[in-house]
Amino acid sequence: MYFAALLARTQDGWEASDTELDDVETLSDLTDLAREASVDEDTVLVFIEQEDAWFGVLRVEGEEDPRIFVSDAAAAARSSYGEILTNELLGGDDDDPADDLDTLDLDGTEDGEPEDDDADDEVGESGSAAELVPAGPVGDRDILMDLGLSEKELLALDTDALLEIADALGAAEVLETVR
Repeated sequence: MYFAALLARTQDGWEASDTELDDVETLSDLTDLAREASVDEDTVLVFIEQEDAWFGVLRVEGEEDPRIFVSDAAAAARSSYGEILTNELLGGDDDDPADDLDTLDLDGTEDGEPEDDDADDEVGESGSAAELVPAGPVGDRDILMDLGLSEKELLALDTDALLEIADALGAAEVLETVR
């Protein structure tokens, strides 16, 4: 089960809203969702958590590229929303239609002819993307530094991490209203 929330910084402090990720299929979708919550292009944080297995923070400011931190890339890569974040961080699938050509069988065999052993070796060596994802944190470890949470503090978080982050930002109460 996922928990997702948006924290938007305003002149009056932070505003929180829970968010449905049902329509989110790409990092662009998630970034657009954050930008829609922005007030005057101020900072918006998207928090995503999956049952204490991992958490992720996406930071969007105006039209700048989003900044991302994921607490455990290997755990996140096994989930649909975590995969969106880890793919961006680790250079995975970027939803480019040209990438679909890589999945086609263009080895020159016809009508089910067996492939040669070299082709099998190539497939075996590449493995799945999940096997190549490192365990542990990935991304921008300074993502919240200017908001009051150091890299060391961010890396030390585990259970209830999103509440601790919100507390450091002075937004724990508003986050609790949507939790």
